[in-house]
Amino acid sequence: MSSVIITGASQGIGRAAALAFSEKGWDVTAAGFTSGAALSALENEIRAKGRRVLTVTGDVSDPAFAEKLVSGTVSAFGGVDVLINDAGIALYGLIQDVSPEDYDRVMAVNMKSVFLMTRAVIPHFLKKQAGSIVNVSSVWGIAGGSMEAVYSASKGAVNAFTRAAARELGPSGIRVNAAAFGAIDTKMNSRLSPEDRSLLYEEIPLGRMGTPEEAGQFIFDIAVNHPYLTGQVLTFDGGWI
Repeated sequence: MSSVIITGASQGIGRAAALAFSEKGWDVTAAGFTSGAALSALENEIRAKGRRVLTVTGDVSDPAFAEKLVSGTVSAFGGVDVLINDAGIALYGLIQDVSPEDYDRVMAVNMKSVFLMTRAVIPHFLKKQAGSIVNVSSVWGIAGGSMEAVYSASKGAVNAFTRAAARELGPSGIRVNAAAFGAIDTKMNSRLSPEDRSLLYEEIPLGRMGTPEEAGQFIFDIAVNHPYLTGQVLTFDGGWI
């Protein structure tokens, strides 16, 4: 039986990824920051399908929690095969209006957590000379988004870390890739007014946002189905960027 750790799993893309893995028969560790009720609902949905699931609430930018998340998964399921780093927060605003505290928090959640979770899982992957990591990124990490400079910078860092980690870990049989998503219809984009949505759809060649379910299936595919794929930042944006 294979197992996966997914951070940011209480909603949106992370939740959809957890369901995608469970539907394929995987054991799932689903981690979230404060959404205990949402994680409980996810746990019930996965258990109803006869799958094993471990839900954990905590801050993945905390080194101790990252280590606990990995060790708990190994104890519960006998090992870990895939890590999905999905935990992330958005930040909208002019650069001059962003406080140093807000900057630090975005970087901690969006980038530091990727480093900490990767560092924590590597020893377990090295033992079997195999493993797969998918970091959830954004097209703004490639193109940059106006009014989202700090968020864009955090995702650009994720992309650079992905490429560097893939070079470092590839000789040990560990693959590292990133999924750079465009507009996905999640809570993060719920701030958009109907008018803003219409304008956005006009910019996207496929004329709509992606669904969380499509994003979750894409993550599963990258993580599991392509043994020669590593060091890549793969866009999933309907042709937008």
